Amino acid sequence: MQESWRWFGPDDPVSLENIVQAGASHVVSALHHIAVGDVWPLEDIQERKQLIESAGLKWNVVESVPLHDDIKLARPGAKAYMEAYCQTLDNLSRCGIHTVCYNFMPVVDWTRTSLRYKLDNESYALHFSMDAFVAYDVYVLCRKNAKDSYSDAQLVSAKQYLDQMSQEEIDQLESNIIAGLPGGSDAYDRQSISALIEEFLEVDEKQYQQNLFDFLKMVVPEAERLGVNLCIHPDDPPFSLFGLPRVVSTADDVRALFEASPSETNGLTLCAGSFGSRADNDLPAMAKEFGSRIHFVHLRNVQRDEDGSFYESEHLKGDNDMYALTKVLLEEEQSRRAAGRQDCEIAMRPDHGHLLGDDVHKKTNPGYSMLGRMKGLAELRGLIYGLKRSMGEQ
Repeated sequence: MQESWRWFGPDDPVSLENIVQAGASHVVSALHHIAVGDVWPLEDIQERKQLIESAGLKWNVVESVPLHDDIKLARPGAKAYMEAYCQTLDNLSRCGIHTVCYNFMPVVDWTRTSLRYKLDNESYALHFSMDAFVAYDVYVLCRKNAKDSYSDAQLVSAKQYLDQMSQEEIDQLESNIIAGLPGGSDAYDRQSISALIEEFLEVDEKQYQQNLFDFLKMVVPEAERLGVNLCIHPDDPPFSLFGLPRVVSTADDVRALFEASPSETNGLTLCAGSFGSRADNDLPAMAKEFGSRIHFVHLRNVQRDEDGSFYESEHLKGDNDMYALTKVLLEEEQSRRAAGRQDCEIAMRPDHGHLLGDDVHKKTNPGYSMLGRMKGLAELRGLIYGLKRSMGEQ
């Protein structure tokens, strides 16, 4: 696998030198200063690429080129934004970047309720509490008809949770949910997110899925012509938030996606932590079934609770069988080599990491501290090395 590291650009507290020190050879990056929907200028892409290469690294994956809400909602401006998207893909291909991650999550991107969930070993993880989220949705945001999205037991539990919170804690919860996490495309206040949720609620799950398929119908042929692989990121978490449809949460969702656009260009980002936040997602089986169309891998683990809550555990400890998953991915690489595929090495990054050591007192992007990811990458590197030796590879 290509050991990769997500880098948010020159303002990232983790430097390119740090990435080299961590042992990664490739960088996953994006032009976050470009407004969603605008074409990424060729000059900006070249500048970022040259900066990465000046450190002896290679920019192998874009994460992400976000989709404008006009596309997600099939507004009248959707076609123009799809054309702009294709132009961005063209510019990326001219710079030798041929893997592009994106997602189709409505309103909010990846979501957590706590960014400093203290673990027994005194480090900190990211956490999603179902009680906290329901409490915010129903009793703080006061979304219209929000109670209809939850069971009576969930509502009672969420109210009890809220009653124990201070105003400062409520404000922090709101910030965690709607102010935007690293890599997300938008930040909101209470009024703006309420208005956008109402607009998205007018689209049911079937129509929302069709809007995704319409995007693929227009963009995939152009990506195929350019030699660019698209790899959609699953919903994180993989279930409805704010009553909104989420259409990349299960193996069935992926099957429908691939049936709608059979080209191998239309691929998947296998995010173990996202899919793995649902107990009914069998990660090794999914990797085996969708292997030939996995263009990018995020390896991390989670510890789930029965109510849908979870926290991000150590990379090799948790509810996901990382040994079995990684073995299937390495077998897929072997199959690609035997078939003569040029993309025989799958780009992989350690997805997130615990906040530990000196990083606890430093400015960091939530989930993207230096030491936690370096620890995760080292553990994954050891797992991969051992598996390769057992599979007869040197």
